[in-house]
Amino acid sequence: MHSVRIADLPPDFRARALRWAAAFPYCAYFEPNDIAYPQGAFTRRLAVRRTPAYSPSSLAELEQWLGQSSEAPRCGLLTYDLKNEVEALQSHNLDNLNWPALHFFEPEMWLEWHNESVTIYTNSPEGLPAPEVLAQILAARPLGPALAQVPVFQARLPKPNYLDAVEAIREDILNGEVYELNLCQEFYAESVALEPTEVFLRLLETSPTPFAGFYRWHNRYLLCASPERFLRRQGFTLLSQPIKGTIRRGATPAADEQQRLTLLHDEKERAENLMIVDLVRNDLARVAETGSVKVPELFGLYPFRHVWQMISTVQATAQPSLSLVEALRATFPMGSMTGAPKIRAMQLIEHYERTRRGLYSGSIGYVLPNGDFDFNVVIRSLQYRQDTGHLSFQVGSAITYDSVPEYEYQECLLKAQGLLDVLGATVSE
Repeated sequence: MHSVRIADLPPDFRARALRWAAAFPYCAYFEPNDIAYPQGAFTRRLAVRRTPAYSPSSLAELEQWLGQSSEAPRCGLLTYDLKNEVEALQSHNLDNLNWPALHFFEPEMWLEWHNESVTIYTNSPEGLPAPEVLAQILAARPLGPALAQVPVFQARLPKPNYLDAVEAIREDILNGEVYELNLCQEFYAESVALEPTEVFLRLLETSPTPFAGFYRWHNRYLLCASPERFLRRQGFTLLSQPIKGTIRRGATPAADEQQRLTLLHDEKERAENLMIVDLVRNDLARVAETGSVKVPELFGLYPFRHVWQMISTVQATAQPSLSLVEALRATFPMGSMTGAPKIRAMQLIEHYERTRRGLYSGSIGYVLPNGDFDFNVVIRSLQYRQDTGHLSFQVGSAITYDSVPEYEYQECLLKAQGLLDVLGATVSE
């Protein structure tokens, strides 16, 4: 492994680096947007691979692969449908994205940012020499217009059907099937020509978030502006930070404070958040030292560009030999995107939703050579197939018995607004 540390970078170095990296068939970028976040955000990291290499296709293979020593961070994705390996579940809904259930790669070249500098690492002989990587990055220019045309998105679940589904879920809750269920819906457009890198850079500018990311797997792209952490291990500390509770930002400081207070005292939102916190506590307890699961912050309110979010923090001490795969088997998928109890909620999700979620409500993240890892929750994201032009995003909300169907639908549209603004797009009624 070779490395070189560089300071005095041009202001647009990150954009140039991503434009360089996006040309590789395997590319992963993790972006914290310099946002102050409780317990910290993603570490800014960019990794690429240009040659095919073994990639695990199951959790069992991932366990074995991660057990092999490496000086490089391993970067990867976990789709929502990995649930079928964690539990005895199935997925039969439409899938126009066709991501692998999971994908990880060991980079040939990667960049890690520090306060005022960046280090370029290369795996010799696979990677280019670090000075050549730097020269290529500095020479990178915009890859073309972000969009060739403005897409009009169609709802996979038309509004009347969505409202009916919420009512049916309320009936399920009344009958004791679940306490809460996260119902999601897809909006999609076909034959869209866009430049993924330029759209993602626009997304970062419009909706900066602490767990943003860009992932390329051949001709499939994820453009992610997530505010939510799924699971981090740092030393022996496990950390999960579920989000439940959303309200629009106010137009003036006074109105914004009123919105914050409204969310803080909203009994429905607090109940949703608490149910998921309890679920996460139970998940972590399966792989934590006895008695170590704590909730350092409950109902924390944090402002983002478009919305206030209610975020809670659950922390635990990992069992000494805990691996990533063991942690995933205990906690994946994240409770904030399923509901409670989790298995029954996932069965009902399959029933009510029309399409597979793909990477939405899955995760992207990295595993460091020392075994530490950090993974987000893939929300507020575009999924794109360059070969077919299929462009998709999904949004959802937590349904409880107190849910008002029209309000839940409006919450979905609020969460979609940042993505629509980036594209200048609309949703067909």
